[in-house]
This record gives sequence, structure tokens and C-alpha cells, in this order.
Amino acid sequence: MHKILKIVALVLSLAGIGILVGIISKGDDGIEKAAANGDTALVDYMSYVAYAILALVLIFVVIFVVKNIFTGGKSLKNTLIGVGAFVAILVIAYVVSGGDGVYKYNGLVASEGESKIVGAGLIAFYILGAVAIGTMLFSGIKKLIK
Repeated sequence: MHKILKIVALVLSLAGIGILVGIISKGDDGIEKAAANGDTALVDYMSYVAYAILALVLIFVVIFVVKNIFTGGKSLKNTLIGVGAFVAILVIAYVVSGGDGVYKYNGLVASEGESKIVGAGLIAFYILGAVAIGTMLFSGIKKLIK
């Protein structure tokens, strides 16, 4: 398995390097002119390589996370507690956020539901940021006391 992954990584790396050399040799003006004519193949190929790498990374992360969760009973419990806390924060943020009705910006229109979801995302971000800062302060103070 390790050898296969090394070969896949090498192939994707070489493909990315080759496409990057093509992009650099064409230059900004050449790429912009080609894009104006509808030819975006070179940039599209680089995107495909990036998507392939992202997909492989996500697949392996999910596989190893699921494997590690189910190999230990305590880690499963801690993971479920963490996921439950995260979902609780998202629900609280959604309930607290308010929809502003129809909102227009540069010709784009957001409905009340979309506005409520964006507000919930911002509130959840603020809550999680405050929790992260509080956790760092708590652990720093705890280390200073010891």
C-alpha cells in the first residue's frame, strides 16, 4: 500500500509540475488571451490535479479517523461528545440568529432563510473562537500555576 501511495504521489507531483511549467511558460497575458477565447485547458488541468489530491487526502483522513474512532471505546465516547457539542453550538447559533428579510447587495438578493444561515455561521464562528481563546487562556494559566 505504501508503494502504491508513493507512486500515485509521484505521478500527481510530476503532473502538477509539468502543468505549472506550462502555465509559467505561457505567462499571464497568454493565459488571459486564451481564456478570453474560451481556451482554459491548461488551468483546468491544474485544477483537476488539485481536485484529485484533495479527494485522496479527504478519503484517507476519513478512513483513518473512522478506523481510530472504532478501535478505542474511550475515543469513540470523546468523539461523540465533541460532535454533540459542535452540533449544539450550531443549533444555538441558528436559533439566536435573525433573518433580515430580503437583502440586496450589488444586484444579488438573499432571502430571509439565507440571511439566517449566514448569521448562524457568524455566531457559531464567534462562539467557537471565544471557546478556543478561553481554552488557550485556561491551559496557559494552569501551566503557570504548576
